[in-house]
Amino acid sequence: MSVKTAIIGGTGVYDPQILSGVREERITTPYGPAKVVVGSYRGREIAFMARHGADHSVPPHLVNYRGNIACLKELGVKNIFATAAVGSLNKDMKPGQYVFVDQFLDFTKGRPSTFVEEGVVHLDMTEPYCPGLRGILAGAAEKLGLEFHRGGTYVCTEGPRFETMAEIKMFRQLGGDLVGMTSVPEVVLAREAGICYAAIAMVTNFAAGISAGKLSHQEVVDMMAENAEKLRSLIMQAILDLDGDRHCSCHLAAGEEPVRVGRG
Repeated sequence: MSVKTAIIGGTGVYDPQILSGVREERITTPYGPAKVVVGSYRGREIAFMARHGADHSVPPHLVNYRGNIACLKELGVKNIFATAAVGSLNKDMKPGQYVFVDQFLDFTKGRPSTFVEEGVVHLDMTEPYCPGLRGILAGAAEKLGLEFHRGGTYVCTEGPRFETMAEIKMFRQLGGDLVGMTSVPEVVLAREAGICYAAIAMVTNFAAGISAGKLSHQEVVDMMAENAEKLRSLIMQAILDLDGDRHCSCHLAAGEEPVRVGRG
C-alpha cells in the first residue's frame, strides 16, 4: 500500500495518536536525513512528520525543510496537510479559529528555499496552497461545526523571535492576516516536488500590538493543547474525504515534470 497522504505537525502537534500499526522510517536524502512515522487510518497509509522533532527541539529557522519534503517525495506522497500555530493580524480571525491559508508573504532571510540548483526554473505560485485540499478542509470543518476562514494571507518571518509592533503594523498594511515562522519555504518546496500542500493555521493569539499583553511561547502551546482534539478530528475527516487517487495541477507545477528532488 502506497503512502499518498502526509501530515506535517507543527507546534503542539507531535504525536500521531490516531494512527495504528505505526512504524518509523528514516530516509537519507541529498539534503540530510529525515524521520517520518507511517501508520494506518481506516485502511489508508498515512505519513506523520513532526516538523520541530518529537520533542520540539528544532527551532523554525533551523528546520531541514528540503530534507523533510524530499523524504515525503521519496515515500510517494501526493498530498500534505500541514498544521501551523499562528498569531493573528486580523481581528476577524480570532484565537481558537482555523484559517485555510491561500496566500503568503515571505519575510524569511537565511533558509535554503528551493530544490533548484541547476538550470533556470521559474515556478508559478499564483495559488501556492492547493485549492482542492483547501476545499476539502473547508468541507470537513463544516461537518464538524468548527469556526474557520476559507482563506487568509500568511506572513512568514524568520524567527525564532516574535515580531515587533512596527513589523506587525507593516505586515497589516501589506495585507497580511496571520503571522508564523514555518510555511515558507515548506509550501514552495512541496510545489516544486509536485505535491499538493494545504496549511491548517490555528490562531493561538493576536500579534504584537494587537494582543493585550506580551507574547509568550507558552501561550501558543497552551492554546494548541486546548484544541488538539478538534485539530486531529479536522485532519482525519479531511483525509477520509480525500480521494487518494485525485489528480491536480500541483503535481505538475513546474511544467511537464516536477523539479528534480534528490534522486526523484
